[in-house]
Parts: sequence; structure tokens; C-alpha cells
Amino acid sequence: MGNRLKIVHVTFDMSIGGAEKVIYNLITNTDKTRYDASVLCLGKIVGPIGQQLISIGYKVDIIAREPGFDISLIYKIRRYVQKHKVDVLHCHQYTPYVYGVFGSMSNSCRVIFTEHGRFFPDERKKKRVLINPFLNLFTGYVTAISKATRDALVDYENFPYNKIKVVYNGIDDLNYLSSGDPELKKTLGIKDGASILGTVARLDSIKNQRMMINALKLVHDNYPDTYLIIVGDGPERKNLQELVSGLHVSSKVIFTGFSEEAHIYYKIMDMFLLTSFSEGTAMTLLEAMASGLPCIATNVGGNPEIVKDSETGILVPVNDEKLLADTICALISNRSLSKKLGEAGRKRYEEKFTVEKMVAAYQQMYGEE
Repeated sequence: MGNRLKIVHVTFDMSIGGAEKVIYNLITNTDKTRYDASVLCLGKIVGPIGQQLISIGYKVDIIAREPGFDISLIYKIRRYVQKHKVDVLHCHQYTPYVYGVFGSMSNSCRVIFTEHGRFFPDERKKKRVLINPFLNLFTGYVTAISKATRDALVDYENFPYNKIKVVYNGIDDLNYLSSGDPELKKTLGIKDGASILGTVARLDSIKNQRMMINALKLVHDNYPDTYLIIVGDGPERKNLQELVSGLHVSSKVIFTGFSEEAHIYYKIMDMFLLTSFSEGTAMTLLEAMASGLPCIATNVGGNPEIVKDSETGILVPVNDEKLLADTICALISNRSLSKKLGEAGRKRYEEKFTVEKMVAAYQQMYGEE
């Protein structure tokens, strides 16, 4: 075990989010006989996912970044790399990457940068366009979680196309094959025989849960016993609850809040909805596919790379609430089609989006001298 490569994942913190889930899956599935993996947070907290890692024996450190461009952080990272004899800094998101590159200079460790997603709307920033070719000279690999994210790095960030590798997020499907809680529907007050739509996401404007709520109102014209379960929390919760109230669908929309066991809700859903304005590789979309659910997602970002339209799920335009409602009604009325899409989605997950495939891709990068 003494010859293991030291891999340090650099991120803001390990709060609840897609990128943090990826880091967790990557660390806990990395070959422990070859690699010693840990996390370095540049925020002021470890976060709940970081606490989970600590509880199972992984090291999570903090070097808190001060407001503005914190030059002292560069020297602190440099000393950290030297003290812990770090071989690879795997930097997640752009700001940790910048500090990671400067902190690794004059040391022998290599840098890998993973871009997990893009802002909406995206924009080209002059400072980044100028500095990124320089940073790229000191970077072993730049990786993106979808082809759409890769293209954004080229178009908006001035990274060379041939330097970027696409590594799709992967999940461990153990939880998504379990039988679930047989009493959950009753606990939530859902009637037997009702159709259940669901989503799992942070309640943020970029996730656009308003679209599915408005579509639900239209679905009720044909299928009034249709429920929508919204698993997650965030700054948009109050606004979404006000929308639900205004549309008079409060009795059919269930806000569960954040849950560390979100997988139990997939088991009672009839279909999964993801109506975001922008996505990289949506972890919850992969989770739904691993659960065998038919998925309806907006045709944005990396979603078309995950869902093959009308084969492994259905893609709809952003904010076309009428088409979303019609698609939901079509699947409610055609259970055989719904089942077929769910089974095809599960197969596609097995082919491209397992945690084993993701880990193998990164370990190949780690192991290069």
C-alpha cells in the first residue's frame, strides 16, 4: 500500500450537488490498492457529502479561500502538495482548477481539470479566454462530463478541442435496484391507482420545475388523479409552492424537501421528469434510468447524449408545457410504451453510465507517468 499514488480532489466543498456526488462515487470506487484518494475543500465547510466520506474513513481537508483572488491560497496549496506528496490534483470546476494549477507549479504533481456543467445563459469571459491557454500548458487532462460541456469549453473558454476528453458521469446502481418502501405511497397520501410523476433536483431556477408544474395542470384535464413528487430543496421552493397554490394543484404536488435517501422515491414513480434550462450529465436522470423509469427531459446540454429520443426516453423543448403535458398523457395511456422506454433506458445506463466506466476512465489518467 506504500506505493499508492496520492490523488487529491480539489473542490469548493462537499455539499449536496451533482458534482459532489460524482466526487463521492469516484473516490469510493477508486482502486484502493493503487490510489490513495482524498478531498481538499476551498470553501469554509466540509458539507454533508464530505461528512459521509469522513465517516467511512476518507480524508477531507479544508484550506478556506478568502474573498477575491486569494494569492495566499496558492502558497497554501503548494505547501499542502509538498507536505502530502501529492501525485495528482484532480480539480473540479473552474475556480479550484485555477488555484490548483498555480499551486502545483514547481511541484511534480499533475493536474486534471473536470468541468461539471455550465451557467445559463453561457458567456465568453475575456480574462478566461486570455489565461486558459497558459493554464492548459500545465494541465495533464481537461475533461468534460458531456460533449455539450466540451463544446462550451472550446467556444467560451478557449481550450483546445483535442485536449478535452469526455468522461460521462457514472453511478452505482445498488440503491436503484432495491425493492423500496411499500408504505411510501400511503405515507405521502397518494391514492391507489394514481399516476405518479417525479423529479429529484435542487429547487433552483435553472432546473425549471415551473415547467412541469404548469404541465401537470394541463395533464389534469385528462388524468385528474396524477401526482407530482418534487424531491429536493433550494431557493425556488417558496416560489414553486406559490405557483402550485395559484394553479389549485396543491393536493397533487408533494414537496418532500431534501432527502439523503432520494432513491426510495424512484420506486413509486411511473415516470421521471427533468425540465432544466441547462444540464451537463444529470446524475438524477442517470439514477432514474438505472431504476428503469421512463424519462422525459428537456433537449438541452448533455441530456440528448443520455436520452435517445423516442428510444430510451423522450426529449421535449424547454418551456413547451403543452408538449410536455401531451407526452405525459401519452405515456399514462400507453403502459406498454412506458415500460419499453424504461427498459431501454436501463439498458443504456448499463452500456454507458456505470460508475465502473467512469472510474476506469479517470484511473487511466491518474496512472500515466
